[in-house]
Amino acid sequence: MWDQRYSDKEFVYGTQANDFLKSEYARIPKGGRVLCLAEGEGRNAVFLAQQGYEVTAVDQSSVGLQKAERLANESGVSISTIVADLVDYDIGHDQWDGIVSIAAHLPAWLRKKVHGQVKGALKNNGVFILEAYTERHLEMTGVGGPPDKAMLMALVELEDELKGLDFIVAAEVERDISEGKYHQGESAVVQIVARKGPID
Repeated sequence: MWDQRYSDKEFVYGTQANDFLKSEYARIPKGGRVLCLAEGEGRNAVFLAQQGYEVTAVDQSSVGLQKAERLANESGVSISTIVADLVDYDIGHDQWDGIVSIAAHLPAWLRKKVHGQVKGALKNNGVFILEAYTERHLEMTGVGGPPDKAMLMALVELEDELKGLDFIVAAEVERDISEGKYHQGESAVVQIVARKGPID
């Protein structure tokens, strides 16, 4: 499905970074290593590289990541890309200053597995940034998010899955989104910014 979606000539989610990420990225330690999960066509990874971060983008679609590399090249920056399914991909231990998850909608079992690895994968003072659609979005007029309720996210679940991190932002909000043709209009999302504190 994703190779087919990304085979469109245009960038189907646009080339501009997600607004929430743009407002919060500076919490990630300056110049640090950042992992972008389910990064698709690369708009968020390229934005972070432009801010001086060393960025790795992982996605299951080679077509999407080819577009990400093209966007990086056209933007005068460099990113690393890894074609991998998050079912098999190990996000590592104590190696990221930031982990970014923007609209990375996964089956609940896989989401719990990935989120369960986040704390261990972050360095001390590393930051996790997430925005995803909530079930409330199904009642909104905007376009975006998976039609499968089970893949939508809720704040209460995320707080449990990301236990052990210090939450800086943790909210369900309604906002207008304009990101290419597949994320448009009135939307309901959950937003998380959480930091890994030093070990006691």
